Amino acid sequence: MEPRSKHFRKRDAILNYLRHTTEHPSAETVYANLKTEIPDLSLGTVYRNIALFKQQGLIVSLGSVDGVERYDGNIDPHVHFVCTGCGHILDLHGMHVPEELNNAASAEADGVVDHCHLTFHGRCRTCV
Repeated sequence: MEPRSKHFRKRDAILNYLRHTTEHPSAETVYANLKTEIPDLSLGTVYRNIALFKQQGLIVSLGSVDGVERYDGNIDPHVHFVCTGCGHILDLHGMHVPEELNNAASAEADGVVDHCHLTFHGRCRTCV
Protein backbone atom coordinates (compact mmCIF):
# COMPACT_ATOMS: atom_id res chain seq x y z
CA MET A 1 0.00 0.00 0.00
CA GLU A 2 1.41 3.41 -0.93
CA PRO A 3 1.79 6.14 1.72
CA ARG A 4 -1.08 8.62 1.98
CA SER A 5 1.15 11.59 1.09
CA LYS A 6 2.01 10.04 -2.27
CA HIS A 7 -1.65 9.19 -2.84
CA PHE A 8 -2.76 12.78 -2.32
CA ARG A 9 0.24 14.18 -4.20
CA LYS A 10 -0.82 12.23 -7.28
CA ARG A 11 -4.50 13.12 -6.84
CA ASP A 12 -3.68 16.79 -6.37
CA ALA A 13 -1.38 16.79 -9.41
CA ILE A 14 -4.08 15.23 -11.62
CA LEU A 15 -6.74 17.71 -10.51
CA ASN A 16 -4.34 20.64 -10.80
CA TYR A 17 -3.44 19.59 -14.34
CA LEU A 18 -7.09 19.33 -15.35
CA ARG A 19 -7.94 22.70 -13.83
CA HIS A 20 -5.06 24.56 -15.46
CA THR A 21 -5.10 23.23 -19.01
CA THR A 22 -7.30 24.49 -21.82
CA GLU A 23 -6.70 21.45 -24.06
CA HIS A 24 -9.59 19.30 -22.70
CA PRO A 25 -7.40 16.21 -22.34
CA SER A 26 -8.10 12.51 -22.28
CA ALA A 27 -6.95 10.40 -19.33
CA GLU A 28 -4.06 9.19 -21.47
CA THR A 29 -2.97 12.79 -22.15
CA VAL A 30 -3.10 13.60 -18.43
CA TYR A 31 -1.00 10.50 -17.73
CA ALA A 32 1.56 11.32 -20.44
CA ASN A 33 1.97 14.90 -19.22
CA LEU A 34 2.36 13.98 -15.54
CA LYS A 35 4.46 10.82 -15.92
CA THR A 36 7.77 12.70 -16.14
CA GLU A 37 6.91 14.68 -13.01
CA ILE A 38 5.57 11.62 -11.13
CA PRO A 39 7.46 8.54 -12.41
CA ASP A 40 5.44 6.04 -10.32
CA LEU A 41 2.09 7.34 -11.64
CA SER A 42 -0.02 4.68 -13.31
CA LEU A 43 -2.70 5.10 -15.95
CA GLY A 44 -5.08 3.26 -13.61
CA THR A 45 -4.49 5.90 -10.93
CA VAL A 46 -5.34 8.63 -13.45
CA TYR A 47 -8.56 6.85 -14.48
CA ARG A 48 -9.64 6.19 -10.87
CA ASN A 49 -9.06 9.80 -9.86
CA ILE A 50 -10.82 11.18 -12.92
CA ALA A 51 -13.84 8.99 -12.09
CA LEU A 52 -13.75 10.32 -8.51
CA PHE A 53 -13.47 13.94 -9.67
CA LYS A 54 -16.42 13.48 -12.04
CA GLN A 55 -18.50 11.93 -9.25
CA GLN A 56 -17.60 14.82 -6.92
CA GLY A 57 -18.43 17.42 -9.60
CA LEU A 58 -14.86 18.74 -9.69
CA ILE A 59 -14.50 18.13 -13.44
CA VAL A 60 -16.87 17.39 -16.31
CA SER A 61 -16.74 14.89 -19.13
CA LEU A 62 -17.17 16.40 -22.57
CA GLY A 63 -18.03 13.00 -23.95
CA SER A 64 -16.21 11.04 -26.57
CA VAL A 65 -14.24 12.77 -29.31
CA ASP A 66 -12.85 10.34 -31.89
CA GLY A 67 -13.66 7.48 -29.51
CA VAL A 68 -11.77 8.94 -26.55
CA GLU A 69 -13.44 10.55 -23.53
CA ARG A 70 -12.24 14.11 -22.90
CA TYR A 71 -12.43 16.17 -19.71
CA ASP A 72 -12.68 19.78 -18.58
CA GLY A 73 -11.47 21.05 -15.23
CA ASN A 74 -13.37 24.30 -15.73
CA ILE A 75 -16.78 23.53 -14.26
CA ASP A 76 -18.11 27.07 -14.64
CA PRO A 77 -20.87 27.25 -17.26
CA HIS A 78 -19.34 27.82 -20.69
CA VAL A 79 -19.79 26.77 -24.31
CA HIS A 80 -17.56 24.42 -26.32
CA PHE A 81 -16.76 23.93 -30.00
CA VAL A 82 -15.55 20.47 -31.08
CA CYS A 83 -13.85 20.14 -34.46
CA THR A 84 -15.16 17.05 -36.22
CA GLY A 85 -12.04 17.03 -38.39
CA CYS A 86 -9.14 17.11 -35.95
CA GLY A 87 -10.93 16.65 -32.61
CA HIS A 88 -9.69 19.93 -31.14
CA ILE A 89 -11.96 21.39 -28.45
CA LEU A 90 -12.22 25.13 -27.87
CA ASP A 91 -13.88 27.10 -25.09
CA LEU A 92 -16.13 29.78 -26.59
CA HIS A 93 -15.72 32.42 -23.90
CA GLY A 94 -17.88 35.01 -25.64
CA MET A 95 -20.95 32.78 -25.63
CA HIS A 96 -23.27 31.76 -22.80
CA VAL A 97 -26.26 29.46 -22.48
CA PRO A 98 -29.27 31.79 -22.70
CA GLU A 99 -31.53 31.79 -19.64
CA GLU A 100 -34.50 31.45 -22.01
CA LEU A 101 -33.11 28.08 -23.15
CA ASN A 102 -32.89 26.84 -19.55
CA ASN A 103 -36.42 28.11 -18.87
CA ALA A 104 -37.79 26.45 -22.02
CA ALA A 105 -36.10 23.15 -21.13
CA SER A 106 -37.46 23.35 -17.57
CA ALA A 107 -40.96 23.93 -18.90
CA GLU A 108 -40.69 21.13 -21.47
CA ALA A 109 -39.39 18.69 -18.84
CA ASP A 110 -41.88 19.94 -16.25
CA GLY A 111 -38.94 20.29 -13.87
CA VAL A 112 -35.97 22.50 -13.15
CA VAL A 113 -32.73 22.66 -15.16
CA ASP A 114 -29.72 22.62 -12.82
CA HIS A 115 -27.10 23.12 -15.52
CA CYS A 116 -26.59 22.88 -19.25
CA HIS A 117 -23.52 22.02 -21.31
CA LEU A 118 -23.77 23.50 -24.80
CA THR A 119 -21.41 22.10 -27.43
CA PHE A 120 -21.17 23.05 -31.08
CA HIS A 121 -19.70 20.58 -33.57
CA GLY A 122 -18.15 21.59 -36.85
CA ARG A 123 -14.81 22.10 -38.56
CA CYS A 124 -12.15 24.46 -37.28
CA ARG A 125 -10.31 26.93 -39.49
CA THR A 126 -7.51 24.43 -40.12
CA CYS A 127 -9.89 21.64 -41.20
CA VAL A 128 -12.30 23.65 -43.37
